[in-house]
Amino acid sequence: MPRLSENAAAKISEICDRYTDETTPLMMILSDIQNEYGYIPLEVQELVSEKTGISVAEIYGVVTFYSFFSLQPKGKYVIGCCLGTACYVKGAGQVFDKFSEVLGISGGQTTDDGLFTLDALRCIGACGIAPAVSINGKIYSKVSVSDVPGIVESYRNA
Repeated sequence: MPRLSENAAAKISEICDRYTDETTPLMMILSDIQNEYGYIPLEVQELVSEKTGISVAEIYGVVTFYSFFSLQPKGKYVIGCCLGTACYVKGAGQVFDKFSEVLGISGGQTTDDGLFTLDALRCIGACGIAPAVSINGKIYSKVSVSDVPGIVESYRNA
């Protein structure tokens, strides 16, 4: 959504209009937009501000605070490496670094082919199977550095 098309602007306006009777509609509006487009760039935040009267600063604060919202498009496969305490002490930092090396991207970035996004997560509640990695909701348990190339390849060949 580099430049907001007329159709996209109309769709976003429609999403905003769904929640005009709500006292605090922002999370619902942003969630619907994230689900529809996969991310919420500044141009969209400005349109939501115009439609709702909520300041762009407040909208930006919400989008950047909650990890399920994104300012950038995500890859087809979103790899989330848990770096919570239990995972970290069992080597999650090295697992994250290996994903970064294999994919050629840093945390928060997406590969040029749009296939992978790498995210660092804080505790996904899978401490008993640490270190844990989530890919589009599928949890991989006890991931080792040597597992990473095979995991990536399985998605490249999918």
